[in-house]
Amino acid sequence: MSATATSFVFSSSNSLGLSHSSSRARTRNVLFFSSIAVVPTWRSCHFPRPLSLFFRIPYGSSKRSSVFTGSKPFSPVMEWQDCTVKMEVEVPASVAYNCYSDREAIPRWMPFISSVKILADKPDLSRWSLKYKAFGRDIEYSWLARNMQPIPNQKIHWRSLEGLSNRGAVRFYPKGPESCIVELTVSYEVPQLLVPVASALQPFLEDLLRRGLERFASVARSY
Repeated sequence: MSATATSFVFSSSNSLGLSHSSSRARTRNVLFFSSIAVVPTWRSCHFPRPLSLFFRIPYGSSKRSSVFTGSKPFSPVMEWQDCTVKMEVEVPASVAYNCYSDREAIPRWMPFISSVKILADKPDLSRWSLKYKAFGRDIEYSWLARNMQPIPNQKIHWRSLEGLSNRGAVRFYPKGPESCIVELTVSYEVPQLLVPVASALQPFLEDLLRRGLERFASVARSY
């Protein structure tokens, strides 16, 4: 073990110490990582369970690595992504707003939404189902969403209450008496199943949303 390896120690007495490895290592149960070692080794021990944990700080790098032990696995924070697309629609903003307010009609223009059902006793709530084949697998999710207080002819927005975590808004900007800009923003927590393809998920969904707005523009013209 290199004599220049430097480690931070969290001991069983909750003290923090800085130590340098040497041949005169104390005889206690210690998990040790050096700046050049990648496999933990056990020094001499007189206790049946580990009492200390070393954090490795590699030389010449700003990145730090650490190893945790315990009975509970480490749970990383899930990643959120945002997608925004917009398109000119050749109908007045009021018509586009009314058309998009028909939540149960959204599967007509959004290719990945299979169904939207408004709860009869709570019309601000709706159950959504997503079914789509992508990345070599059949993807299916559902969620319960609440429509937040809208701004007539300007904004519709929502957030999920259970199921797939997401939120979003549709904004309508008048461009003239017979046209408007529709801007759709969707934010979502990347599902565990899709974490390996998270970097490709955002541009993929943006393309789906853009194609959805193209269909919406056609539906709105005949609304």
